Amino acid sequence: MFLSQYYYMRDTSEEGFASVLLHPRVDQMLEIVSKRPRRLVLLLLQQETIELTNNGIGYETSEPAVPNIELTHSHLPKLEAAGYIEWDRETSVISKGPHFDEIESFLGLIENHTDELPPGWP
Repeated sequence: MFLSQYYYMRDTSEEGFASVLLHPRVDQMLEIVSKRPRRLVLLLLQQETIELTNNGIGYETSEPAVPNIELTHSHLPKLEAAGYIEWDRETSVISKGPHFDEIESFLGLIENHTDELPPGWP
C-alpha cells in the first residue's frame, strides 16, 4: 500500500479515520506541543490560572524567559485559537479554554508513559 493510499484510507468508525493518528485534531495537538513555551503554558495551567507580567509568565525557572512579544504574538494566539486557553488581554490572565481537557489528556498520556519510551529518551 502506498503512503498516499493509507493517508486517505477510511474505516467505518464514527470519525471515519483508519487511525486516530490521522485525525486532524492530532495534527493540531502535535503542532501546539511542538514549542516549549506553549507546553509550559499548558503545564502551568494544569495547576492554576496564569498571569502574564511585563517579564513574561510568572514562573521561576533557570531557563531564559520567553519574551512577551513572542508569547503575545505567537504562542498565546495559537493556544487560544485551538481553544486550549482563554486569554483576557485586559487583565493579562490566562485560564483553561473549552478544549483544555483534550490537550491535558494528550499531555497526560506522554507524561504517564515515559517509562515505555526507549532508554535515554528524551
